[in-house]
Amino acid sequence: MPSATEPIISVKDLTKTYASGFHALKKVDLEIRRGEIFALLGPNGAGKTTLISIICGIVNPTRGTVRADGHDIVTDFRLARAKIGLVPQELSTDMFETVWSTVSFSRGLFGKPKNNAHVEKVLRELSLWEKKDSKILTLSGGMKRRVLIAKALSHEPQILFLDEPTAGVDVELRRDMWAMVRSLRATGVTIILTTHYIEEAEQMADRIGVINKGEIILVEEKAALMEKLGKKQLILKLQRPLEKIPEALAQFALELSKDGLQLVSTFHAEREQSKIASVLRALAELGIEFKDLQTRESSLEEIFVDLVRARA
Repeated sequence: MPSATEPIISVKDLTKTYASGFHALKKVDLEIRRGEIFALLGPNGAGKTTLISIICGIVNPTRGTVRADGHDIVTDFRLARAKIGLVPQELSTDMFETVWSTVSFSRGLFGKPKNNAHVEKVLRELSLWEKKDSKILTLSGGMKRRVLIAKALSHEPQILFLDEPTAGVDVELRRDMWAMVRSLRATGVTIILTTHYIEEAEQMADRIGVINKGEIILVEEKAALMEKLGKKQLILKLQRPLEKIPEALAQFALELSKDGLQLVSTFHAEREQSKIASVLRALAELGIEFKDLQTRESSLEEIFVDLVRARA
């Protein structure tokens, strides 16, 4: 029986090379903690879906090992797969089935005994109960996506993969789904999501992994990542335009706007907190007056782009 302190997913030396010679994954090592929300970020073709597909038993690895809740995904496939729910990107379900029957059938696929009470609970939590007798083809796109989540939860998995869960859904539904994911995590389910929406990772994740060209380039606590890699900008709107930046300010690596009315200083949020005070002091000594001051922090999107660019 795995202990609560063991990672719920352990990936070691995972490599996937396709027959064409394409290296989709290169010696990936990754541990996912029990009960966390983990966001996997990466550009198209980075290896996100391949990694998820291998963990879920859909694609065979070339080399390496994966354990899900203590079970090897190759030698102990049935037990490993029973621990995992997968919500794929694509809507892949029988359009002529009712919501109730398709979710019940998914439970049976995993050898779970009939449990109408559990199916009802899942449908109610996903606001699908009133649609239980509706055929899938009559549902809206957002409702169809909820059905995919219901199918993934039908066999009571401990691990839930959401592959681009809110791609193509409107902002309101996206926020509803975020609330639903948080409530699932509160019941003890570990959530792993891949996303192109940086806002989604920023809102949802406890930890963030960045994958690029088949390699995990960083895994970090979200707050620590933003503190470590985030930059701040100090934006000063001047009373009178400057023709050029005075020599005395050269040490601060300031940028002057074309109209000469704005100075911008970019600095590291963690290491250079005192820089703002130093810049303001130097301006005062030179008699340069400003009428407004703003600071702006890097978004997770800017951090992500910088990371991927640095490894390109």
